[in-house]
Amino acid sequence: MIQITPQMRILVCIDPVDFRSGIDRLCSICRQTLDADPFSGALFVFRNRSRTALRVLGYDGQGFWLCHKRLSSGRITGWPRENRIDAHELQSLIWNFHTPEGTVKFFRKLQ
Repeated sequence: MIQITPQMRILVCIDPVDFRSGIDRLCSICRQTLDADPFSGALFVFRNRSRTALRVLGYDGQGFWLCHKRLSSGRITGWPRENRIDAHELQSLIWNFHTPEGTVKFFRKLQ
């Protein structure tokens, strides 16, 4: 099981990805598009073109985890515009919850 912690590095692919792709293709997207090493322990988040599913790729030191979530109805709202997000933002994506623009965030980063 993957535990999402506030210290975790989470990178998002802004553009949609063909979900017929497997782990190897997603790793190459991590290297080429996100300029990051998929073996670093970071989590990488992808979405499909129709915004009905998302995938999270992570490496735990022994192998890759590929988690897939498909919405039973509706579409993913509020996809990030930046390729780096915090843990609470990933939780919002997983639960398809989007905070309206201009509202106060639930969490603040500790310095």
